[in-house]
Amino acid sequence: MPMPSASRERPATGPLHTVCGDLLIIAPRRPVAPVRPEAEAVARRPEAEAEAVPSRPVARAPAKLPPTANPYRRLLATPGARAFTAGNLIARLPQGMFSVSAVIMIAGSRDSYALAGAVTATGLAATAVVAPWTARLVDRHGQARIAVPATVIAVLGSLALLLCVHYDAPAWTLFAAYAATATTPNTGGMSRARWAHLHRGDPAALHTANSFEQSVDELCYMLGPVIAAFLCAGLFPEAGTLVGAILLMTGMLVFAAQRSTEPPVAPRTDAASPLRTPGMPALLSVFLATGAVFGTMEVVSIAHAGGAILALQAGGSCVAGLLYGSLRPAANVGHRLLFCLAGMTALMSLPLLAASTTDSLPVLALCLLLAGAATAPTMVTGMTVVQRLTPAAQLNEGMTLAVTALLGGIGAGAAAGGWLVEHTGTVTGYAAPMSAAGLALVIAAATAATAARRTRRAV
Repeated sequence: MPMPSASRERPATGPLHTVCGDLLIIAPRRPVAPVRPEAEAVARRPEAEAEAVPSRPVARAPAKLPPTANPYRRLLATPGARAFTAGNLIARLPQGMFSVSAVIMIAGSRDSYALAGAVTATGLAATAVVAPWTARLVDRHGQARIAVPATVIAVLGSLALLLCVHYDAPAWTLFAAYAATATTPNTGGMSRARWAHLHRGDPAALHTANSFEQSVDELCYMLGPVIAAFLCAGLFPEAGTLVGAILLMTGMLVFAAQRSTEPPVAPRTDAASPLRTPGMPALLSVFLATGAVFGTMEVVSIAHAGGAILALQAGGSCVAGLLYGSLRPAANVGHRLLFCLAGMTALMSLPLLAASTTDSLPVLALCLLLAGAATAPTMVTGMTVVQRLTPAAQLNEGMTLAVTALLGGIGAGAAAGGWLVEHTGTVTGYAAPMSAAGLALVIAAATAATAARRTRRAV
């Protein structure tokens, strides 16, 4: 969930200082493992004999295409990439369906949006606690061994919620059932970990892969609610949850079956949590503030113009993500993140301007489309920084921590947006996303300045 953009090394007796953009990482130099005699013997054998020695299969290198080729064609030409991407898409689509389906199902059965909102908020809080532990198990034991049973538990929780609603079970059972869905693996993080494994040492391919994954996220969150609402209204109230559970289980089985692209399990170590990596807490604070942008924008826009208009913001982000992936990766990813956050802060002022100066929904829709264009580049760049800060053996955990911070920000932003809409009106409420984006920019800029001072002192 790449190699640093620049590095400096001191003598072998000192620490290794690696500069990732403007974020400084200081770690002890690892001793070089001695070459085993048997490995030297194999190296000296004739080629035919060496090929006969059994070895662990490794992923093949991506297909070499001309420099002018479409970067996404190059990305999907990687052996095994299309198969795990298909499973990833099937498994990730329900992530945009479950919360909407639960709200429609519970509110329709119990005639209480307050109960429906409380149940979904409980599930979000449970996810914030459980998801990092699930990701840590994935790093230690492998994607297939952990993701499949974790998905089974989550699917059983969804089905339990469906049955509790259908048979009018006590309200507390709804909270318990929905909390069980917190074991849902971070499919997007596992997919990014596969790209990082397949294209290690290739910053351009990793940049394209991260952009592709972010666009997939936006696409799923754009289509998921629409599909859920259609199923619940067109078939029966529980249809959205049922179809989502089936898609999640099917997609995860397809994804986990692609063992050739699965990252190898690193030897178990007593490494500290990625939370203790220098620069990571500040970066998670940036993700928290960015999540507040999404949470406030969602609630305020629904109250002002209805939920359908949000699809334009997600659509703008999806297109921007694909275009961003075709660009060259940044030489200094820290500076690029600051630039993206500044752009997001500026573009988030457009919905506020539109809502305060005109009642035209087409104008507001255009402003939301433009505001969404800054979302994907910011998230892509942020995830790139996470990948560079996090040790390879803890990549799933590091990216899940980022997603957890994002979800926490969405929850807090939704609550703040609801309060603003109720007490100040929807027009004033549009100031909240812009303010949250500005806060993320301030945190990132302050962190970059502090890291730069540490770098100068270290040198």
